[in-house]
Amino acid sequence: MHLSFKSVLAGALLMFSLAPGAEASPKILYVPLDNRPVCLEYTVDTAKAAGYPLTTPPEKDLSDHRGSGDNEALWNWLEKEAPHAEAAVLATDSLNYGGLVASRKHHHLEKYLKEKVQRLEKLKKDNPGLKIYAFSTIMRTPQQSIGKVEPGYYQEYGPKIFRYSQLQDKEDQDGSLSYPEIQERQTLLAQIPDSVMKDWRTRRLMNFQTNKRLIRLCQNGTFHYFALGKDDDAPLSQTHMEARHLKFVGDGVTENRFQILPGVDQVGLLLVTRAINEIRGEKPRVYPLFAPGAGGDTVPLYSDERAEDSVRNQILASGAVETSHLKKADLVLAVNTPEDGVCLDSTANDNAPYASRANRAFAAELADLETQKPVALADISYANGADNGFMLAMTDAKALLGLTAYSGWNTADNSIGYALSQGILGKRIKPAERERLLKTRLLDDWIYQANVRYRISLGIDQHDFKLKYDLGKYYNRILSGTNRLFRQYVEDEPTLKGTHYTVEFPWNRMFEVDVRVK
Repeated sequence: MHLSFKSVLAGALLMFSLAPGAEASPKILYVPLDNRPVCLEYTVDTAKAAGYPLTTPPEKDLSDHRGSGDNEALWNWLEKEAPHAEAAVLATDSLNYGGLVASRKHHHLEKYLKEKVQRLEKLKKDNPGLKIYAFSTIMRTPQQSIGKVEPGYYQEYGPKIFRYSQLQDKEDQDGSLSYPEIQERQTLLAQIPDSVMKDWRTRRLMNFQTNKRLIRLCQNGTFHYFALGKDDDAPLSQTHMEARHLKFVGDGVTENRFQILPGVDQVGLLLVTRAINEIRGEKPRVYPLFAPGAGGDTVPLYSDERAEDSVRNQILASGAVETSHLKKADLVLAVNTPEDGVCLDSTANDNAPYASRANRAFAAELADLETQKPVALADISYANGADNGFMLAMTDAKALLGLTAYSGWNTADNSIGYALSQGILGKRIKPAERERLLKTRLLDDWIYQANVRYRISLGIDQHDFKLKYDLGKYYNRILSGTNRLFRQYVEDEPTLKGTHYTVEFPWNRMFEVDVRVK
């Protein structure tokens, strides 16, 4: 029988397409909180390196430094893509409000938000095979806020609002306040304009009611898994109080389907990791290891729970399981905590490149462990950047490039979730790609956040400290100075010397950078 060239070619292509190694990855949709690198680019990059490219909406529809995202456009995209997907990781703040910052500043009425929640329920009914991994935020209650990420009044009245919320939380927990505390609350209310309190209370109530409805979607099976992230929390605050009440709403739903987690910005990657684990039918075993001293009892800045509890909760959220047996572990999650349990900001004077005895002991332990198991390191001694003394100890122990993952950015809970997720996915990532992801975090969290940003900020503060929050026409000048300092630090660090990278300020402010390692 004579076969044409086209027939032979078609048959060969068919056989190739059916080969096991040629199977396409299941389609995972991902709607992030906004377009910051930690939410979008770094998360997408990690999943892609692990062999699971994410399908994301057009970036122009996401929240950025200029303002809210187009949530109607996001909905249209999601409804179009959902029939072709196996899983969807959804930041409901983007779908309901237009992004994380928009959730703190919106003026939506309850009817509007209720319709958005109903739309999520319809999405599941229209796509019964779609597993929805959703997450929302419990609005933060910062002690202070400068810039455009809170209502304009927060710069002046934020500290008073925070203190008022502490007293409210204390009364809610204890049942009463002392007479001086009652007087203090009355003084605060007299100092904060009624219009400000009304705006703050109304928005929080709208968001609280929305979160209650989202929990009910988890209860009725709309969500395969749902997480509420406590944004920039404190042991006494409105965020802490609302979390307590929302936990009661979710009573009866197992932790395998509903959790209230510390932190927010890491939750996107955390749930992407969970989705991948479940698609693969895997439950990686994670062995937590804390630095000498206070260790897991440390309560970091911007959190209301111990580091040990954060680790446990985020391991569960990732679809992994905690193990107390090192030999059985698929991953060691090492957590660098301050020996005395007191966390400071990375700008603190004592965050100097001098390693303590505890630093060196922990670094030596990790160097040894790296020869036995994959090790992911969450560096949480300082908020908003790495522990310089510990990084020196890790460098001297030649242990940095032996890590499977590293994270030391923003809050402790953000770092724990990111290190954990990249560590779990690390076994699926090729060594060269894993090193690229590792160096991205070292350049961002260590070189920039703990060193370059501080030095650049000192110069800016001499002129106008507000420039840090909106670089404006000084963008290029500040970026040039940033790159100059970057080069100095990188050339001095044997772990990073010779690395090719680029740096940008994606949100036109000093708080975060977009680092891309070539």
